[in-house]
Amino acid sequence: MYHQYMPLPRFMRLADTRRREILMIARRGLADDMSYNQIISAAGISKTSAYLYFDGKQDLIDEVLRDLASDLAEVLGPWNPAAGVDEFWAALQAGDDRLLGHLLGNPTDASLLARWHDDVSVGFADAWVRAIVEDGRGLGVIRTDIEIELLVLATAAVLRAVDNWAVTSLARCEPVRPEATRQLLAGLWSS
Repeated sequence: MYHQYMPLPRFMRLADTRRREILMIARRGLADDMSYNQIISAAGISKTSAYLYFDGKQDLIDEVLRDLASDLAEVLGPWNPAAGVDEFWAALQAGDDRLLGHLLGNPTDASLLARWHDDVSVGFADAWVRAIVEDGRGLGVIRTDIEIELLVLATAAVLRAVDNWAVTSLARCEPVRPEATRQLLAGLWSS
């Protein structure tokens, strides 16, 4: 869960490219277990200036995790209503494949997600999950005998569990079975 920390206004007033550069350096530094001082030094920020941008290391971590969640949501992309059941499952698999492909190609992001999975995953795909459930119900893929709010929460929990399992498996260089998501969701969604 994100804490009450937020970057200070001066950080938010930096040019977008500079803010992004600092966050990318911090991502790599956090993945490599660098200290706060090492991270700010690598970003070319003096200790005095760093405290104009962040209240401390936790503030920086929270901003990095928010940025990572935003990037992962962008990789996932919007959920587009499916024309049929097969297209629905294919679109769900495509989203899973995009995330897995991103994590395989971006080991820093995979490392951070493995370490702070709960902090990153809560909330970043809520709208996407709701759209899936609504679409699936309309197509008859998802049961209608349970309140939609509960199904959205349960679906999000299953997807977070699958994501956590996948990043843990990747970190141990173990294979990730792509059909696992479908199997778990089909069990949850059937009546």
